[in-house]
Order: sequence, then structure tokens, then C-alpha cells
Amino acid sequence: MSTAADVNVHLDDDYLREFAEPAGYLDFARVGPVSDVVARTLADGALALRTDPAGALARLQARTEATAASAATLLRAAPHEVAFVTSTSHGLFAAAAALGGDGVVLVPRGEFPSNVHPWLRFQDRGGPRVRWIDEPRLTPELLAGLLDRDVRALTISAVDALTGYRAPLGAFKEVLGPDRLLIVDAMQGLGAVPLDVEAADVLACGGQKWLRSGWGAALLLVRDRIADRLGPGLGGWSGRRDPFAAARRRPYTADGNTTADTTRRPPQEDEPLPGAVAHTMTNPDFLAVAALGAGIDLLLSAGVESVGRTVTRTLGLLLDTVRAAGGDVLLDGLTPDERGGIGSFRLPGTDPAQVHAALAAAGLTTTVRDGWVRLSPHATTPHTTAEPLASALRGVRDR
Repeated sequence: MSTAADVNVHLDDDYLREFAEPAGYLDFARVGPVSDVVARTLADGALALRTDPAGALARLQARTEATAASAATLLRAAPHEVAFVTSTSHGLFAAAAALGGDGVVLVPRGEFPSNVHPWLRFQDRGGPRVRWIDEPRLTPELLAGLLDRDVRALTISAVDALTGYRAPLGAFKEVLGPDRLLIVDAMQGLGAVPLDVEAADVLACGGQKWLRSGWGAALLLVRDRIADRLGPGLGGWSGRRDPFAAARRRPYTADGNTTADTTRRPPQEDEPLPGAVAHTMTNPDFLAVAALGAGIDLLLSAGVESVGRTVTRTLGLLLDTVRAAGGDVLLDGLTPDERGGIGSFRLPGTDPAQVHAALAAAGLTTTVRDGWVRLSPHATTPHTTAEPLASALRGVRDR
């Protein structure tokens, strides 16, 4: 059992002072309130674009390179293996579009829609067929039994958005082997708990939840080890060595005519750039990328392991409070290493909407999903939040 004394003991005060969300905010799986440094990065960048656009753009482009280096550290990758897209969904659509050809991609039923619709869309457009996995908790042993010669990839959330189950990515990759891809939606895990990121062949993660960096930019990781197995997919001009080569004009004469007839020349694309950038459509939102970089740097300064330990202990304290009130925890048998920063519960015989309303009245922000009340604290959630949680649950139970 977690105790109040266990919580937040590994984090520096400078990190904790960066944040100012209400103490009862338990909804990081929906959106993570940003830090002071992220807010200042966004505000200062917007002001600079208003008063010094050329200088601001140069600084933001340089910041994008720095963010790629920070993201590479977080993902234990080379900087060129990381690119920036607009969202987790964008990154997963890019993966689905690039993984053309016959075969099967395994998709757990109940995945968040961002990791479902790309695969359904592209199975009818030359991509692998979707084969559903009907297991609430996929294990390496179950995965091994699902593999056959048709399976080309597994796509899975690092942490399930409802159950909180933390996928054993390293063990999954070992079962899949080098010839099958492990594609990871890291939205609910990266920034909350340590992940076996080195196991991911492709990974997508936006900044607006556990990375606490706002909307508009997401990480897209494409490992060199599998790059040659992906087609151009959604890759646009930003991913080409010479993006103008496909339709370059002949030189103009003074009267505005070209020096030769180019209408009969078939368009030809040049070579893609190396790395993940080959799968981008256009330039990223440089300001959003700068904010994402600020959020990642803050996480790295605090320590991924330290943040993860605190999240785990805080969630453990809250779930112990739920159990003491007679609540049922979804997948209650998960060990701390098998759970991310998410725990869902319900009170037997009580409408989850009623529980949600009672928590809101007590100053606790949560989400109701599929008949369960979801708790998702971060490392900055004070341990005292367990007290109004206990009081609110007692009030509902005793009505």
C-alpha cells in the first residue's frame, strides 16, 4: 500500500514549481496542464513572430533541431529517426499509409480510435488487413499464439486509455522478432511512466497529455532498422531531398515564357530524405515543436524514472482509497510495473455519472469512460488529494 510519505519524494522543487493546476485535477489522460516554461515558450514565440518574424523563424527552426535531439534522448534514438507531425493520429496514419502490401496487422479490440481508423482506412487502399485481438490484456504468451506467416505488424497502445495496462513492449518485440514491426501509440504512456521505447519500430505521441506541452506537435519515431520496409505513404515535399524536382519550371525569358516546352515531361519525384522526416507532409508548427521541446527538456531534467515512480505511487494511493471505499478497480490484478498512470473504477450499484458528479463537487476532475470513472494523476498531484476522494466516495456510498 502507498502512503502519503512515499509520494513526491523523488522530485525536485524546481520541477514542482513549474506547474499550477488545481490539486484535485486527476485527468491527465485527457489533457495535461502545461508548465510555466511551456506557457512562456508559446507566449514569447508568438510575440516574437509578431515583432521580429524573420528572426523568430530562424530561432524556432534552430529550436526544432534541439527538440529533435531531446526527443531522441527520450526515445533512445538517433535524432534523424525522429520527426514532428501534428498529432498522434497523424503519425499513425503515416505508419499505416507506409506499410503497404499484403498480410495482416494485429490490432487489439478496444484500442483508442487513433490507433484503429488508420489501419481500417488503409486495408482498403493496398495495406495489410486488420485482424482483431480480443484480449483485454495482451501478454507475450498470447501474442506468440496469434502469429502466423501473414502477420506483418502489431500496433498497440503503450498504456491502455481505460484499463491503464502498460504493454510489455520489449517482450512483445522479442516475440515478434526482427521481421515483424512493433508500432506503438505512446500517447498515454510517454511522460507518465518508463517505457521500453527501444523496442518500438515506429512510435507516435502527441504532446498534450503526459508530456504536458499543449497541442499542435507530436513525435514520429521511425527506426533505421525498419525504414526500408516502409513506402513513401503520406510523405510530402518536406520529406524529399529536392522537393521542387517533380515540377521544376524551365528558366523564364523576359516576356514570362519558359525557354522550352515542359508540358510533355512526366513528373518525377526525387529521393526521400533519410529518417523519419521522409514520412512528413509539410513543415511542422515550429512554435508547437518548441513547446514540445520545452516539455521534454523539463521531463528529462526531473528524470523519467523519478516522474514515473511518483505517478505510480500517487495512483496507488488513490486506488487504495477507492478499494477502501468498496470500489472495484478495473484489471485490479495489475502490478505497479504493469500499470501506467491510469486506473479506472466503479462503485457497485452506483451510477458512474453520479460518482463523477460527486467527485466534481469535491473539486476532483475525472473522466467517465465506458461505465468506469477514470483516475489519471501526474507527478505533481499532491498526496492530499486522496482525502477529498475518500470523503466524496463515502458520501456516495452512504446515501
